[in-house]
Amino acid sequence: MEPISAPVGIDGVPTVPHGRTALRLEWKFLPPEVRGLIEQHLGSPVAGSVSQTAGFTPGFASIVTGENGNSLFVKAASRAAQSEIASSYAEEARKRLLLGDQVPAPRLDWISDEDGWVVLGFENVPSKQPRRPWRPAELNRALDLAEAIVASTSSVPAELALQPLYVDLPPLLTGWSGVPEDWPHHDEAASLALSLAQVPDNRHFVHADLRDDNILLATDGRTMACDWNWPALGPAWEDTVDLLLSAHGDGLDADAFLAERSLTRDVDPDHIDAWLAAICGFMLFARNRPGPSASPHLRTHTDWYAEVAWSWLSRRRGWS
Repeated sequence: MEPISAPVGIDGVPTVPHGRTALRLEWKFLPPEVRGLIEQHLGSPVAGSVSQTAGFTPGFASIVTGENGNSLFVKAASRAAQSEIASSYAEEARKRLLLGDQVPAPRLDWISDEDGWVVLGFENVPSKQPRRPWRPAELNRALDLAEAIVASTSSVPAELALQPLYVDLPPLLTGWSGVPEDWPHHDEAASLALSLAQVPDNRHFVHADLRDDNILLATDGRTMACDWNWPALGPAWEDTVDLLLSAHGDGLDADAFLAERSLTRDVDPDHIDAWLAAICGFMLFARNRPGPSASPHLRTHTDWYAEVAWSWLSRRRGWS
């Protein structure tokens, strides 16, 4: 695949079909032993199953409701047919059990790793996901959540064995090496991305995947995060900037939110820009690789985020 050598702008790439990005396994295709396990935990036969179509993985992820009215949010994947997803679910369960109730997240009630299937049963939190394009009130709830995650994770179990996110994902630092050198301000952007490793105070817990489709706006007023697969170490403001990146792409004044929020208003602008350059380089690196067939919208996602990161970075640096 020929690397893309120049930005095309946010309007030059397809829009992500928010809430409709996943092709997931459905209830009727689960093996009898897995359906039986879920019904055992519900305490009755399943009366209905609603697949959660956001995200980018093909594993089973549904709200299942029993004839008795009980409900669960269940994730399941086959060790044989979906080995990568099954391992990811098992790792998510390990991390959620270690974090316990200290983070604002749905409770993990039970796990099973038998008969070749990894199955996770979470409490079903009556909720909705934030709408896209972002609405300011819902964005502020999401930003409050990012701050709550920081406040609740000043100390986390050592067994999490967290590393800096740029160690887990080296293209955050090196992604620009695969971008054609005629990309505008290539060398400056590459240097900014490399400087991410020197950003001070960068050993805080970060969710590292705090997107709208991983946020629950509960009907009881709580705001919760799900999908705790990828926590890492980074600046305390990292999740906040991740959310504001998508807000910029949706046409909101992300810099105004930066200036208002407690985690970002006093941060050196160069440090924010280092993170934006790192994300942009990472997404450009991913953009120039073929997308997985089981996640047909992942390439659209990376295309969009590459352009959004470049748009915001170049505006902040005076490059556009």
